[in-house]
Amino acid sequence: MFANPFSDAELANRVHALRQVMAQRSIDMAVLSQPESVFYLIGLDHWGYFAPTHLIVPMEGELVLVTRQMERVTIENQVRNARFAGHSDSESTALKLADELRALGCGGKRLGFEIETTGFTYAAGQALFEALQAPDWQNISALVDQMRLVKSEEEQAIMRAAAKASDAGTQAAIAAIHDGAREADVAAECLAAMTRAGGTPPGFGPFIRPDHRIAEEHTSWGDGRYRSGERVMLEVAGCVSRYNAPMGRLVHLGSIRDEDAEMAEIAKRAFQGILDGLKPGVRARDVYQSWQDIVDAAGMPSYRRHHCGYLVGIGFPPSWTGGNKVTGLRHDSDIEIKQGMTFHAMSWFTETGRGDFFVSNCVLLGANGAELLTTTPMGPSVV
Repeated sequence: MFANPFSDAELANRVHALRQVMAQRSIDMAVLSQPESVFYLIGLDHWGYFAPTHLIVPMEGELVLVTRQMERVTIENQVRNARFAGHSDSESTALKLADELRALGCGGKRLGFEIETTGFTYAAGQALFEALQAPDWQNISALVDQMRLVKSEEEQAIMRAAAKASDAGTQAAIAAIHDGAREADVAAECLAAMTRAGGTPPGFGPFIRPDHRIAEEHTSWGDGRYRSGERVMLEVAGCVSRYNAPMGRLVHLGSIRDEDAEMAEIAKRAFQGILDGLKPGVRARDVYQSWQDIVDAAGMPSYRRHHCGYLVGIGFPPSWTGGNKVTGLRHDSDIEIKQGMTFHAMSWFTETGRGDFFVSNCVLLGANGAELLTTTPMGPSVV
């Protein structure tokens, strides 16, 4: 989170691909406002996305980045393929964006806007459209999201580095868990290990939860202590250059119940079902069914999950899923699975009535099939 991680050729290929899609949809200028989209096209990696940041991509000519003037030095150091148009804090970003669009000759042209993002608020949209006098436009919120699903060789290398940080953090957390261990100390060991392994701040988490809060989806450590006989849920994502590689483990203190040990074997078999189901050309629903088939065969046909994983990669806070939505491996999803996609694949069994277990990994669909990027033993982990 301090340097542009992409080569000039990588960025040029992405801009070219975007312009091809723009031409197909008769869009003359695209305005990108989602941090993941802007980063994907110009490689600007800093915390400044908390403020409105817009990237104008015309069909021809230079890209234009519109955001606060105070980010000038960072942008000069990192951005090589866009002109910076900064504004003072007493100026409106939306009106500055309107000025730049007019300077590029937007009148009479069709514009595309990413409007389904926190980077483009309703108030900003109102001000912009009033200033441009109701331009001809269309919603392109999913356009760059779709481009980001398949990872290039450069991206795959970054994902591998992020996965190493994930493993380091997970293993450090497991090693720190013992009877009487403070939740905060376990979290500190996890974060320190990820950082030392080359990681930078992840999209969110790590999620490290005690037994009585395992069912909470998006909370982390508290001020308590772990005790023998309890369990600890770990969901950790190492992050390098904004690419997140999530993984998860369930840790047992002292011992594991027989029913949980049995569920662990089911969970691992079902996880293998996900790996076997990940093949180019199938649909996301087919992968989910590969997981569900193992569950059904284990005598739990009524047990269902909302997904058995989701696509991952670039993710800015407060998410490692790549924006404000989840592209899941769901029972009803027709997303085509392609080589180069990366997933947080999970086999999650809680509140089953016959034992609990959870395991997840970051997975790359490569030329030789599904590959585990995170390699920490799946467990059961008894400490």
